[in-house]
Amino acid sequence: MFMCDPFGRSDPDSVVNFGSEDVHEHNYIFFFDQEPIHLSIHTATFDEVLCRNNDIKQAQGAICTSERNSDNVDALCAKYGWKSYYYFFHGWAALDWYRGYDKTFLIKPIAERAPTKTFLAPNRIIAGERRHRLEMLYHIFKNQLTNNLISCPDICPAENISVVDAVEPLLRWYPDIQSVFSQQTLPMQFGDETTVEAAQSSTLDLFDESSQCLLYLVTETIATGARQHLTEKVFKPICLQMPFILVGTYGSLAYLRSYGFQTFGDFWNESYDDEPDDQKRIELIGQLLKHLDSLTPDDKTTLFHSMLPVINHNYNHFYSGSFESVLWKEMQEMLNDLQTKLSI
Repeated sequence: MFMCDPFGRSDPDSVVNFGSEDVHEHNYIFFFDQEPIHLSIHTATFDEVLCRNNDIKQAQGAICTSERNSDNVDALCAKYGWKSYYYFFHGWAALDWYRGYDKTFLIKPIAERAPTKTFLAPNRIIAGERRHRLEMLYHIFKNQLTNNLISCPDICPAENISVVDAVEPLLRWYPDIQSVFSQQTLPMQFGDETTVEAAQSSTLDLFDESSQCLLYLVTETIATGARQHLTEKVFKPICLQMPFILVGTYGSLAYLRSYGFQTFGDFWNESYDDEPDDQKRIELIGQLLKHLDSLTPDDKTTLFHSMLPVINHNYNHFYSGSFESVLWKEMQEMLNDLQTKLSI
């Protein structure tokens, strides 16, 4: 069995493995379940796993990922001859990381909330493979929605590139994007910068900020391409007892609903989730945010309280153990399939 260690790394040097000394008798599997697959970035890592198994005669290799219905996984398996397996890694991670917050007094009771802002939108890494966050911010800025709680750095902390330079690959779709960003005062932040999306994926935060807003705008790690991949980010609003709009890949809301959660199509237009074109989908989200931002404070409060049954369902599904039961059933099926087909 191969995996990447420590958590969050995916380079060839992070690959570690466990197993019998008699490697000639075993097939092998690579648990690449923490990060989404980017073939342009991770090929060297996959080559490393293949290299370490060259001495296993007639072995069958496999990879276990946290992406479903993924063109990238299909391409990877075609290239390396691997079988693919899946489970919702980030669902388990969120259950671990956000446990106990339902026993605290950090979160303002939802019955007492009266939102004054439309949305909360934390953003930290905004370049490279997370450039879709710049697209979302572009529509936010173009629609003049900066009266909300939004964070955006002036230099991407992961890519070490200025925002104005980072948006350059997007000029073919948005010719005025550099001009729009240059008009903003960056870095844009709210509250204590150490808490903004922050800082720790494994920490639930923004308690005061969440109580001020109608919804949480979740800009997921992946929002382009044909695949379904959600992270712990989508569970932050659920644990903060907030409605959410999800900037993810095509079908992400449907994917989340398949795990027993509910979304907000009875209260606003969620047709953006059915739009396969990545740019169009983000544009539709921008239009939806603009519409919701036009509501009066009283209308926002009324809308928020009308959504309490869905908010409570999601919160209870996460903390009651019913979500864990869904994940455990999925995990057992995956492991049984792995044992049967790969003889591990």
